[in-house]
Amino acid sequence: MDYVLGILPPLLEGTVVTLQMFFATIVLALPLGLLLALARISRFRALSSAVGIYIWLFRGTPLMLQLLFIYFGLPFLPYVGVRLPDFSAALLAFVLNYAAYFAEIFRAGIQSIDRGQYEGAKVLGMTYVQTMRRIVLPQVIKRVLPPVSNETITLVKDTSLIYVLAMNDLLRTTRAIVQRDFNTMPFIVAAVFYLIMTLVLTWLFQKLEKKYAVYDE
Repeated sequence: MDYVLGILPPLLEGTVVTLQMFFATIVLALPLGLLLALARISRFRALSSAVGIYIWLFRGTPLMLQLLFIYFGLPFLPYVGVRLPDFSAALLAFVLNYAAYFAEIFRAGIQSIDRGQYEGAKVLGMTYVQTMRRIVLPQVIKRVLPPVSNETITLVKDTSLIYVLAMNDLLRTTRAIVQRDFNTMPFIVAAVFYLIMTLVLTWLFQKLEKKYAVYDE
């Protein structure tokens, strides 16, 4: 028990880095995903096609490859040559990757709404923006909560990939302690930390699903 208490401070510091990456990604990727979804179903074929290629690219390649390319590859690109700090590079990769997944989730949710509701809103004199805000999006949020919940929980675990950029997140800190002490207990403690984070998210999304269940009535 004394050993566990002794390793808690560095593990908590690593958890802070993990949570910073998680929250920053969610705050940026969710609205970006919604905008991409709207662009994907746009009547402007060029815009829709460009977003489709973007989604295909970021969903079709590994997140770790995207991390490594943004951090190590961008400095060598002609006319770009920019080297981002480790946190900024990781955040950019995570946001671009998860926005692509969220975009497909939102697109499916929006297209699942009956077209008659759009026509009814038009008859009432609502603009496209008013229709989306007052009628479509509340229903879409309810329908996309389960897949968004899955992706969000996956994000918690995917943050462990930032160890490849030598960032002292929870996993990298845990591995360093294990290698130093030749003791596997830090792995168990780290697993508990991840389980607690996913448990909190699961509880939160269950509350949200109950809140939006009113649209099923």
